[in-house]
Amino acid sequence: MTKFSANLGFLWSELALPDAIRAAKDAGFDAVECHFPYETPAAEVNDALAETGLKMLGINTIAGNSYGLAAMCGLESEAKAAIDQAVAYGSQIGAKHIHVMAGVANGEKAHQCFVTNLQYATASASEVGISILIEPLNPRDAPGYFLSSTAQAAAIIAELGAPNLKMMFDCYHVQLIEGNLTSRLKEFMPIIGHIQFASVPDRGPPNSGEINYSHIFQYINDIGWNSPLGAEYRPNGDTAASLDWLLELSAR
Repeated sequence: MTKFSANLGFLWSELALPDAIRAAKDAGFDAVECHFPYETPAAEVNDALAETGLKMLGINTIAGNSYGLAAMCGLESEAKAAIDQAVAYGSQIGAKHIHVMAGVANGEKAHQCFVTNLQYATASASEVGISILIEPLNPRDAPGYFLSSTAQAAAIIAELGAPNLKMMFDCYHVQLIEGNLTSRLKEFMPIIGHIQFASVPDRGPPNSGEINYSHIFQYINDIGWNSPLGAEYRPNGDTAASLDWLLELSAR
């Protein structure tokens, strides 16, 4: 049976984070994840997680002004501070992953900057049992984002060789960047740390658009993935009204 994680950056975004966690539990999700939880005291998040029995799968480093900081030359101190913040907060709430956001940049200097910051992040996170994720983002939603393909992410992961550095495979972004989802999933499964989804092209619920998620979710199960899949879609209104897909697709 497929398990799902509610991404609270998009779902129930009108609620305070602890209440959004409770709403996710009531709706039948198996876990939660979020983008930038830092304004909410960690103790309040922990209380909601303990009350619901849900796990926090992941959080992001802060976005700054440019989809992140870690590949942006000249902002190394800010990038490290963002990593420190995420590791400290993530360790307090039992987060499994931290997505280190790269920012808008390009070229070899940006690559070296990103690698150096990822070395720092993986070393810091390993001390508290957290893994680091990097995620290719599509150019329509994140123009100029440094990490722009699964192959680029895989090459960086291989270059660092850190056991706690993995790829965030967002089916929505990958479909818009390069398509061929099942082949990409099979190829990169050994280095994937988390999988997310949304419809294409509108980033809505998964029971619309050009991707057959019934097939994709079954394929993910068939190749041995058993962690919750991240519902990172825009509900375009009331979240509860967008959840008709959940019962149908979770039964597979």
